[in-house]
Amino acid sequence: MFRKAFLITLILLLLLPQSNIWAEDEGGDLVESAKSAILLEVDTGTVLYDKDPHEELPPASMTKLMSMLLIMEELDEGALTLDETIQVSEYAASMGGSQIYLEPFEEMTVEDLLKAVAIASANDATVALAERISVTEQSFVERMNERASELGLENTNFVNSTGLPDDDQYSSAHDMGRIAQELLQHEEITDYTKIYEDYLRQGTDDEFWLVNTNRLVKFYQGVDGLKTGYTSEAEYCLTATARRGDMRVVSVVMGAETPQKRNADITSMLDYAYGHYELHQLHTKGEELYRFQHLKANNDSLVVSPKHNISMLLNKGESIDDYRTEISIDDKDQWPLEKGDEVGQIEIYKDEQLMHDYPLAIRDHVEDASVWTLWKRMMNQLHNRDVMSNLN
Repeated sequence: MFRKAFLITLILLLLLPQSNIWAEDEGGDLVESAKSAILLEVDTGTVLYDKDPHEELPPASMTKLMSMLLIMEELDEGALTLDETIQVSEYAASMGGSQIYLEPFEEMTVEDLLKAVAIASANDATVALAERISVTEQSFVERMNERASELGLENTNFVNSTGLPDDDQYSSAHDMGRIAQELLQHEEITDYTKIYEDYLRQGTDDEFWLVNTNRLVKFYQGVDGLKTGYTSEAEYCLTATARRGDMRVVSVVMGAETPQKRNADITSMLDYAYGHYELHQLHTKGEELYRFQHLKANNDSLVVSPKHNISMLLNKGESIDDYRTEISIDDKDQWPLEKGDEVGQIEIYKDEQLMHDYPLAIRDHVEDASVWTLWKRMMNQLHNRDVMSNLN
């Protein structure tokens, strides 16, 4: 009787869906302490694991991910430079919590302030930069919320630029992961977030030692950012990123009980990502994939390239040779055109099945052709048509 029951049980186990067994064994218990978590690959945006990713929770100093995103965008646009000197306001100097003890009217470069934010999570440095960009912190916070809306973040609201406690300030693991993904498009940010220790005001009586609040940058292979957070309400939070080869991942935990458990949850997710997946980078951001001439452009030719890296994330052991790409360009006569305008797409197929498609855009600045250039080109076109007509 016992033997018969055992055989029936064994048969039922074998008939269970294998995907459920895989999920339970491989990803079901990656995070033990945190209330909410997510793990994603940056190039493709593929979510590899999550746990209550949309739960609204206080983000603490992970708020500074959005502050850093706006700072990096200002730097990229040239509206802010690293060597610019900022005079600190009394309000910025009054910030509590993590700080570098800025004095009212003290002057410090943008680069040093950015280091203080990225390494030591300095609230006073964050507000000083926010005021430089938007005059007041409140105006800067409005831009933070506008940017969150542009990114489609539905469970985020900012009240300040620092993450200091406020009942109306909240986010989610999903939204923090998405902000981090966007921030990492500005690759220079990890030049700062990966620093374990540094100094400000070197050689003065006010020399300040910066130590990274994210200890994993020193103790986990490939980790080079991004941002920790802690308040009694938020408990221990961390948005971490690691890169090995071409594969960069982001892992987020919110509401862990201790810093040790927070780091253990992050490490567990990173181990899972690099243990089970491989990234195959097909094309890099800005790489020339196509070029064409346009009658109305002063440029000799217009270069078309991906707006972001184009990659395939595959299970380890799966062959990239099973995939192929095709490029298609829209109407080449459309005008006007500017840098960043989407003019086509690259499609990834497995056999005849479309797996992904990504936009292609004009890579460089486009200048309008002068009237004289237009006239010469039109004359050349008419001449070439006449030649071809005679040959036919």
